[in-house]
Amino acid sequence: MRRQLASYSSVLFSTFRSYVVPNQAAYTLKFVELFATEIEIPAKGGFSSREKVPFISFVLGGPGSGKGTQCAKIAHTFGFTHLSAGDLLRTEISSNSEKGAVILETIKQGKIVPSEVTVDLIRRAIESSKNHKFLIDGFPRSEENRIAFEKIMGAEPNFVLYFDCPEEEMVKRVLCRNEGRVDDNIDTLKKRLKIYESLNLPVINYYLAKGKVHKINAVGPEEEIFEQVRPIISSYEGACRDFKFSPVSILNSLSLSAGSVQMNMTRVMEFGRLFLL
Repeated sequence: MRRQLASYSSVLFSTFRSYVVPNQAAYTLKFVELFATEIEIPAKGGFSSREKVPFISFVLGGPGSGKGTQCAKIAHTFGFTHLSAGDLLRTEISSNSEKGAVILETIKQGKIVPSEVTVDLIRRAIESSKNHKFLIDGFPRSEENRIAFEKIMGAEPNFVLYFDCPEEEMVKRVLCRNEGRVDDNIDTLKKRLKIYESLNLPVINYYLAKGKVHKINAVGPEEEIFEQVRPIISSYEGACRDFKFSPVSILNSLSLSAGSVQMNMTRVMEFGRLFLL
């Protein structure tokens, strides 16, 4: 990797000297775009050796809050891959594996599936995808989930969407959707809502303190709710474009508008040296 980066840096810095210095225009490095890249690094758990640094949004809300419906709209409109933790678990159940049998019994009891099991399913889904933008729907559901995700994956979400919906509305929606799910019955639903209230809210509060949560009023027509979501996702579009790691991609991430933040050549060179460490 060091040889690859060193080769890139030689071309990059020579281009800086010939292009950036003479123009002395105002410019800024968009660091998020640089790191939303595909680079080859040694495998150390989490992702495979052909590392894809993903752009991740957690999508949280109680059962029946409509987060799955909104995820489908976001995926269609903005090109995200929608990973439903519940769907990944149900797929594993349908595979008739030993892990699937454990998952099924846990869900029947209204309990949360062990964090490591769910995180592993999410990790495998991300690694097998050609996309780098992901909506992770319905996870984490507890602080234990959150800690396990960050430890195993080595990353936090870029932002969190929280669909806030009253309990009576969630109950009505779940009982009316009739999808044949094993956990869509009144007794299991009541257990799920109690678990959600006690365990999920600390996760939301944790990310609130980090300034990562966008709260959505989840009551109303689907399109009206999506109109709350649309500007939020749009605001991140520049940060989650798919950039390949190359001198061209780095130069393309330089904005030369007069109103952007100035960065002198010395600071650019310092950044390059740090990046090669």
